[in-house]
Amino acid sequence: MAPSPAPSSSTDRIEKQIEIAAPRSRVWRALTDVKEFNAWFGVALEGAFKPGAHVKGRITIKGYEHVTMDVKVEKVEPESFFSWRWNPYAVDPKVDYSKEERTLVEFRLEETKGRTLLKVVESGFDKVPAARRAEAFRMNEGGWTGQLKNIERHVAAR
Repeated sequence: MAPSPAPSSSTDRIEKQIEIAAPRSRVWRALTDVKEFNAWFGVALEGAFKPGAHVKGRITIKGYEHVTMDVKVEKVEPESFFSWRWNPYAVDPKVDYSKEERTLVEFRLEETKGRTLLKVVESGFDKVPAARRAEAFRMNEGGWTGQLKNIERHVAAR
């Protein structure tokens, strides 16, 4: 099923959802097992998604191999909720993003008659520096649409 925007959105948040034909435990594993996450998200992260952890690694998507993805895990509630903070669309190697406030990415899973509803919300764009806010929002808005299709394909293939 194609990803769809959630009913409300603003310039501060992106909301997407997709219903995946798989049990919640399977979608959860694809989302929170770093090796599986790497396979569908297009990164080579090292470490484990545990609360408080910084998980980093290179992006493996063509054209973005110079970028290091760095997430700080916030919460992990097995098979229902997973969240992290990161710097959205932090792709310029000449920019030090460490002083910027990070956006919050939240994943929620719900069972729906043998399927799983996966919702993603990224919020906090209003705190991204004005000079790059609109581009970060635009790129991540499209990026989450693509990533939800990626996780759906990944789960179906295994």
